[in-house]
Amino acid sequence: MAQLRKLGRPTDHRKAMLRNQVTNLLEHGRIETTYTRAKETQRMAEKMVTLAKRGDLHARRQVLSYIYNEDVVKKLFDEIAPKYSERNGGYTRVLKMGPRRGDGAEMAIIELL
Repeated sequence: MAQLRKLGRPTDHRKAMLRNQVTNLLEHGRIETTYTRAKETQRMAEKMVTLAKRGDLHARRQVLSYIYNEDVVKKLFDEIAPKYSERNGGYTRVLKMGPRRGDGAEMAIIELL
């Protein structure tokens, strides 16, 4: 199994944070976060788009169990997934931005292609 980053959070907090970030990424198309969080968010977002491309009821229910907002799930299945029908993976891009002023954490923008 691939190594999961712990992101300095308890399990429940980490899972909730990643669900939030994936939901926001799919809702807004791009978000700004730290580089390590962006890489973890990217993993889950790719899985959600891959499920949405399948498009069946089971896939929709699997995505609904992860993403908080039903409107975002509808957008994912109706608008986002059809855009990537010809593409096998690589639906998101992570761009490094440099260090954050407060604590020097490496910042990044993650966006849908």
